[in-house]
Amino acid sequence: MAIPVEEAIAALSTFSLEDEQPDVQGLAVLLSSERYATNSPIEYSDVAAYRLSLGEDTKAINQLNSLIQEGKEMASLLYTYRSCVKALPQLPDSMKHSQADLYLETYQVLDLEMSRLREIQRWQASAASKLAADMQRFSRPERLVNGPTITHFWSMLKLLDVLLQLDHLKNAKASIPNDFSWYKRTFTQVSSQWQDTDTMREELDDLQIFLSTRWAILLNLHSEMFRTNTVEDILQVLIVFCVESLELDFALLFPERHTLLRVLPVLVVLATSSEKESESLYKRVKINRLLNIFKNDPVIPAFPDLHLSPAAILKELSSYFQNFSSQTRLLSLPAPHEIPPRELQDYQRHYLILNHMGTIRAEHDDFSIRFASAMNQMIMLKSSDGVDNDWSRDIKGNMYDIVIEGFQLLSRWTGRIWEQCAWKFSRPCKEPPISDSQQNATTFFDYEKVVRWNYTAEERRALLELIGYIKSIGLMMQHCDTLVSEALWETIHMEVQDFVQDKLDTMLRTTFRKKKDLSRILSDMRTLSADWMANTSKADPEQHSLHQETEEMRQNTFYPRPVAPTAAQIHCLQFLICELVSGGNMRKPGGLFGNSGSGIPVEDLKQLETFFYKLSFFLHILDYTATIGTLTDLGFLWFREFYLESSRVIQFPIECSLPWMLVDHVIESQDAGLLESILIPFDLYNDSAQHALTCLKQRFLYDEIEAEVDLCFDLLAQKLNEIIFTYYKSCAASTLLDSTFTYACDDGEKYFVKPLRFDAIFKLRRVMVLGRTIDLRSLITQRMNKIFRGNIDFLLERFENGDLCGVVELQQLLDILELTHQSISKFLELDSYSLMLSEMQENLSLVSYSSRFSSQIWSEMQTDFLPNFILCNTTQRFVRSIKGTHHSSQRSSASSGKPYFYCGSHDLTMAYQGLAGLYRDFFGVPHMFAVVKLLGSRSLPAIIRALLDHISSKITGMVPKITALQEALPKSIGLLSFDGGIAGCQKIIHEILTWEAKSEVKTEVLHDLKEIGSALYWMSILDIVLRQIDTTQFMQSAPWLGLVPGNDGQVKHAYSDSTPFTTLLSAATNAVTSSPACPNPSTFLVMSKQAEAASLLYKSNLNSGSVLEYALAFTSAALDRHYSKWSATPKTGFIDITTSKDFYRIFSGLQYLLRREH
Repeated sequence: MAIPVEEAIAALSTFSLEDEQPDVQGLAVLLSSERYATNSPIEYSDVAAYRLSLGEDTKAINQLNSLIQEGKEMASLLYTYRSCVKALPQLPDSMKHSQADLYLETYQVLDLEMSRLREIQRWQASAASKLAADMQRFSRPERLVNGPTITHFWSMLKLLDVLLQLDHLKNAKASIPNDFSWYKRTFTQVSSQWQDTDTMREELDDLQIFLSTRWAILLNLHSEMFRTNTVEDILQVLIVFCVESLELDFALLFPERHTLLRVLPVLVVLATSSEKESESLYKRVKINRLLNIFKNDPVIPAFPDLHLSPAAILKELSSYFQNFSSQTRLLSLPAPHEIPPRELQDYQRHYLILNHMGTIRAEHDDFSIRFASAMNQMIMLKSSDGVDNDWSRDIKGNMYDIVIEGFQLLSRWTGRIWEQCAWKFSRPCKEPPISDSQQNATTFFDYEKVVRWNYTAEERRALLELIGYIKSIGLMMQHCDTLVSEALWETIHMEVQDFVQDKLDTMLRTTFRKKKDLSRILSDMRTLSADWMANTSKADPEQHSLHQETEEMRQNTFYPRPVAPTAAQIHCLQFLICELVSGGNMRKPGGLFGNSGSGIPVEDLKQLETFFYKLSFFLHILDYTATIGTLTDLGFLWFREFYLESSRVIQFPIECSLPWMLVDHVIESQDAGLLESILIPFDLYNDSAQHALTCLKQRFLYDEIEAEVDLCFDLLAQKLNEIIFTYYKSCAASTLLDSTFTYACDDGEKYFVKPLRFDAIFKLRRVMVLGRTIDLRSLITQRMNKIFRGNIDFLLERFENGDLCGVVELQQLLDILELTHQSISKFLELDSYSLMLSEMQENLSLVSYSSRFSSQIWSEMQTDFLPNFILCNTTQRFVRSIKGTHHSSQRSSASSGKPYFYCGSHDLTMAYQGLAGLYRDFFGVPHMFAVVKLLGSRSLPAIIRALLDHISSKITGMVPKITALQEALPKSIGLLSFDGGIAGCQKIIHEILTWEAKSEVKTEVLHDLKEIGSALYWMSILDIVLRQIDTTQFMQSAPWLGLVPGNDGQVKHAYSDSTPFTTLLSAATNAVTSSPACPNPSTFLVMSKQAEAASLLYKSNLNSGSVLEYALAFTSAALDRHYSKWSATPKTGFIDITTSKDFYRIFSGLQYLLRREH
């Protein structure tokens, strides 16, 4: 049976495909070529249906738009042009005979590039001719055709902007004339063998003139404009349009505003250069208005790393146009590098984003709250049935206003970034700071002066914060495009219908009642855009116009219909409003809505002006996704083609790349508020890669971006791991640091760690970079495991390069590392700490009882501790002997580890090093606790056994030495005379002992005895430590085992058959298994059996023996094997004290000589 569609959709809506990954990236996370245009998709072919005689205008618009698209491709070609000469090989002297072949190959390579330049030359000539002809067509006083419309104005301005940018690029790119000079040289060499090269030489000369003449394109445009007919009228209209649009902030998007700013000085120069009516411009547009515009924006973005200056354009073009050279006020404007210091501060405050961040934050927070509230209302509206139409209209109208405000905010913020970059490029850093790594450097890249050293830390933070705002607002608006699209269309439909059916109806009955020409225009506006099908109060528009009705009946209501006007309808409405206001007179004083001689009341004129500007917004709102993509595109921050050429390098290091500079700033500053924005700069790479492929259409640029992204992301993963590891290790070190120590310090606050949040970063499983999905969480986990292993290896290596006294510091650092592992394991799936520790200690085998640490301890005891340390009876500690022969142990120099391999922060590292220094000069109970903890129950018996074997070997090795000393003793030693006193007795003993020849043997015996004694006392310290550990474990396990103290002080069992632990689990098992709801009772039975086995295991560990007793018994047994040699049994049964050579005589003699030596 088939499931109904409604039920299937309802079932699917219950599934959630969302995960816990936060949105820390912007909109441009996928490479996409979807960039829509606000032009008509059918090239305004439907305009003819409205019978407005706009055929010539529409044809001209389509022609100009085609030229604009071609010009943008030409500009992209020029901007990305790189010198071919640099890549050409130079022949050595041994291959000079192949010079002709090299010239031919060079010519063929350069000819391909020069053909593109010739194509640009031909295109600009054609474009200038068509633009001039278009302007002349609409500048005739008799006005044979309707137009130009506002859309036509924008097409003219955009084409003029493209020509200006081409001219600017041609002037700025030094590699182009350089390659041309090589091309001309090779042409001279290879053309000698050709025939009929005159045409080619003429083309070559024309191209040379074109490339060598500054502003050749604008000069050609000027000559085309004033060739047959003057175009002052249309130029002045365009200037008025630009000025009014800039003053009234008519341009919704920042690219439109920048276009107006770029073309305005060129229009002024062209309009003033005419010999006829050159001063009429300043009658329509006061020169102060132009001065204010040029002063407010002294730097205008043109390309990512190229800017234009209105003052510089005016001054440079004045030398080519004599009539304009008399405009001293315009020519007195200062260029960016000529701005006086007093005004420079004002421009700094205007251009630098840092000075506007307070306002921007407030705008962002306010907009985010209101947008979320509007979205909640939209969701509530869609989920409600039978809602009131007025309430629905208010909610959708509010959503429309919010979207408009969002576009304006994004446009203003992105425009600020463009303008700040242009300002930075115009004001390079004069004295770059010299770091330690660049002390030997004497020169800097020009790009470093305008980017790397031109942004302070505060400016980088402000820029990164603003980029985050742009991307987050764009992402938030893009996520709800399907939800708001219907509301936007309905609101636009309502705005249009309210104007054409209500407001125009009122105007027809009042203001334009007796003005037939104007009434016809209003009727045309209603005819082409009124939706009478949505009108619920009028059945027939003609019939309604013939009857008089009351004011209440004149109010129209409309069905909400998501039917937006087409681009052609908006185009025609704007044209009709202009016709209505200006009356077809382009030279109407006062501007478009200046109310000078139009005869339209101010109130009606205001309504027409408001609706006129709304029409321009409609196209961008209908083009919702493309508008957001344009406003959030920040890829220009990466491009540096002009500076690559001027610096004569293939590519700059990533330290000069602005996106990486922002990432590095987050890493270095470790600002808690910026950490979650650490991936935002990678959106710049996404934007730049998309721009390289879809706009510039250059694969090599994409390859360079991809290579830099690979390097930067690798560095990001590495540094991000270091930051995370350092932070959590500092937290662990701060936690384990003795609180009494921090409270006793005057500056104890420095040992507390400032909190940072990495939760959002830990959840990033899908990071989109250049169309690839990267699991950042997995990368962090892999690298974190590597860092932990490297840290353990470093600590072990550091311990191996020191003596046994460093075991306390090793234990402290490993405890910090273990707590760090526990903290990070709450967020990442790290390898087991014990597994990593065993791996780095090379102790993974089940049958291996040795480890890297135990081997080092035993090696140190053999080579350094037992030979060189002596016991201090007062402190019961081993200290290094000052006198005597020292057995040197071979140690390599300790490698300097990374700072985070210690305790995280520098202050905590110094604190722990100070604490570890207290244990550096002795070995005692704290060291033994560390040894027992680090060795564990697995490796400790091996150390004990090795030490006992060492004692046995020392005893065995002393046998021949003791024998030699026995043979050197005199045959008889009687009682000493008391007459000589102590000094006399000592003299006699010194004369009797003839061990001078056995000095080496005597020294070796003393060292052997000292090592045996040190080993036994080491065992006694170990026994004390193990007993304390056993006592602690007993106190913890005794209540669970049912052990209580008896009357005689012995431990007795409170329960005969079982323990509280097994009783508790047995009762729980019985209760669970007796329940019929128990799914798997066998699991609980196994758990009960395991509890019984655990109880038996813990009981068996209670009767642990003494390590010291075992060591003494082992030593006694070793001595018993040599008893007969060191202590002979007297034949008579009585000890002969005069002739005895037993061990006690040897030992007393050694003690006597040792006392005399010291």
